[in-house]
Amino acid sequence: MKKIFSTFLILFVLFMAAAPEAEAQRFNRRNLYNSVGISLNAMNYFGDVTPESDFTSLRLNSTRPSVSVHFTRKFTPRISGRAALSWGRITGDDSKSADFSEPENEPRFKRNLSFRNDIKELSVHGIIDLFENRRTYLRRPDFTPYAFVGLAVLHHNPKAYYDGDNAALPAGWYELQPLGTEGQYANGGGYPEPYKKVQFAIPFGFGVKYKLARTWDVGFEITWRKTFTDYLDDVSTTYADKNDLSQAAAILSDRSAENSRASQYPIITENGYSRIEGFGAKGNQRGDASDDDWYITTGFSLNYILAPARRGPKFR
Repeated sequence: MKKIFSTFLILFVLFMAAAPEAEAQRFNRRNLYNSVGISLNAMNYFGDVTPESDFTSLRLNSTRPSVSVHFTRKFTPRISGRAALSWGRITGDDSKSADFSEPENEPRFKRNLSFRNDIKELSVHGIIDLFENRRTYLRRPDFTPYAFVGLAVLHHNPKAYYDGDNAALPAGWYELQPLGTEGQYANGGGYPEPYKKVQFAIPFGFGVKYKLARTWDVGFEITWRKTFTDYLDDVSTTYADKNDLSQAAAILSDRSAENSRASQYPIITENGYSRIEGFGAKGNQRGDASDDDWYITTGFSLNYILAPARRGPKFR
């Protein structure tokens, strides 16, 4: 994933640098136009609660919807700027994405963690079209591939569902960040600092747009987001000592004993909490802090061009 991001960023910078400034200067400013649109997408995430944090771990049963609205401004024959506001949901479930029969994924199956996270994102992108359009929007190319990169600020809030097996914790969805499931709010112990719900990301990708009618375009786009947090899924480092956590945090930090095949593994019970051997004890691996989480949207957009006002000649 890091190689893909680096390669894409380098190519985008080269394309931008190659766009001759003279072209922009010769471009008739009256041909500039704006557009508004809406996108409907499929949303996936790559992180600790998937078999591998890359494309190969994509599972259709973890795909969730995403929707966005956006405003685009054309600046030159090739270059545009876009601002977008979007909402989407990511999810992960060890019991569904990892298989006990696959040796490389059995540890995740035993871990048995799950989450969902609703992400609200505000982003700006620089877009470069493969085919230029020096004329009016009415004479734009019928088919235009493009690439883009930008900056986004996002709000996320991972949650986990508990079915109420323990009478001390009612069934329902629980926000995980305030609980500090990896000891973020415990005193001492070398635990990590609490993570922030507001984060930054770098969105990048490519797409194509097709001229549907005089003022309508339809598009298809794939967008990757490189984030700077490993906690979109609330999983990153090692298990905390359950005695250092609140009761809710202790229960939700380790779900290994709730595994559908837990009876086939060695079960350890300590201080009223049960766990599979190798999981749930302080220092046992819970996640992989070496890679931050990513998420991706793939979908279609419908865009309406706001025809620029034409000014007539002035008479004196």
